[in-house]
Amino acid sequence: MNSIIISCWSLVLLSAIYSISGFQLSRQCIRSTIITQLQESVETDGDNLDTVPTIPTYLPSAMGIDYVPLATMLATGDFLAADQFTRDNLIKISGAEAAGRNFVYWTEVKNMPSVDLITMERLWLEFSNGQFGYSVQKRVWDIENGNFDNFIRRIGWTKIDNGVERKLKWFGANEFIYSVDRAPKGHLPLTSALRGTQLIKQLMDHPVWVQYDWRDYKNLKWEQK
Repeated sequence: MNSIIISCWSLVLLSAIYSISGFQLSRQCIRSTIITQLQESVETDGDNLDTVPTIPTYLPSAMGIDYVPLATMLATGDFLAADQFTRDNLIKISGAEAAGRNFVYWTEVKNMPSVDLITMERLWLEFSNGQFGYSVQKRVWDIENGNFDNFIRRIGWTKIDNGVERKLKWFGANEFIYSVDRAPKGHLPLTSALRGTQLIKQLMDHPVWVQYDWRDYKNLKWEQK
């Protein structure tokens, strides 16, 4: 698996270099090359080719965002990088002012295009087997009636330390769990609450989470008609 991650990350880096240089690699080209690299790496590692993840071809964005890198991170199990990409991307899709200051005001959540949230959510659900994603967090949020403390406790953002409950450390020694096998359901993606809990509340209240039956994500059809 390590060789798979290295191969795919090399392609993502190559795409970025070409873009900076004024050239553009098509998403289909990058995707095809990634699949080839995945297959070659799996063969080299001696694993079963049936385990090669399929990266979706339809990854729309209202903001011109390329979601092949996110798909690659998630497909190869790099949830730490995928979490950072997702958080950075929320800033980008919130508008120019948010991008300029490099963080999102809770009042800007309504500006996030549903199409981009849907694309990211599809990828998170698919490559975590329904374990991670905002729609998963939304269900927990509703179960806890929007109680922030109960919400973060249920999704594993707190721990008991010397008999006292505290929030997990994010900066420095990161205590969050980037593993499908070990993390509680809904543990990722992370959302900062440094400026208060309104950002998470507004994100959970975005209408996109009630427009679809996300629990049935495997049967939802997204291909462009």
